[in-house]
Amino acid sequence: MNTEFLDLLKKRRSIYALGKNVQFSEKEIADLIKQVVREVPTAFNGQSTRAVVLFSAKHDQLWDIVVDRLKSEVPTEQAYENTKKKIASFKAALGTVLFYKDTEVVTKLENSFELYADNFANWAEQTQGSTQMSVWTMLAENNIGASLQHYNPLIDDLVRDAFAIPANWELRAEMPFGSIEAPANDKDYMDDEKRFKVLK
Repeated sequence: MNTEFLDLLKKRRSIYALGKNVQFSEKEIADLIKQVVREVPTAFNGQSTRAVVLFSAKHDQLWDIVVDRLKSEVPTEQAYENTKKKIASFKAALGTVLFYKDTEVVTKLENSFELYADNFANWAEQTQGSTQMSVWTMLAENNIGASLQHYNPLIDDLVRDAFAIPANWELRAEMPFGSIEAPANDKDYMDDEKRFKVLK
């Protein structure tokens, strides 16, 4: 059987040591991300995912917002120093993808297809997962490291104001990406017997 896709899934890892030494231009990367988001399937072709790609000063601004916002959330000064180091590792990356859900699309689908109304919010979240995984894997295929972060909803309003994000876009995740400056740690796997059933 062909396992190229499986090999890509294995290559996609959470990379925390990120840098700016990427061989592709910002335009090439942004165009690639756009194409991936466009091709991910969505329930009823709702296309509820939105993406904002940040580079340079805007990328730095995002992580400055995060570290400032977390100051009031972290309980001790020592813990905050550790937090600052973690956020600095994301800021050291080349760029960040912000993944959004367009809530107006979800509401419209709920109203248009009442029989399935209770499902559209869940389906939109499934689309988010598919989109994030697809972008992440495509970046990995091009030897660009990334990780997936979730500082939403703490930063939602600040980011909306900073980058003129529409009110109906709900932030779901942040993905810093860049050159791989150090490999991911080894990955542990749960026993197959606890995770899978094959029935005949």
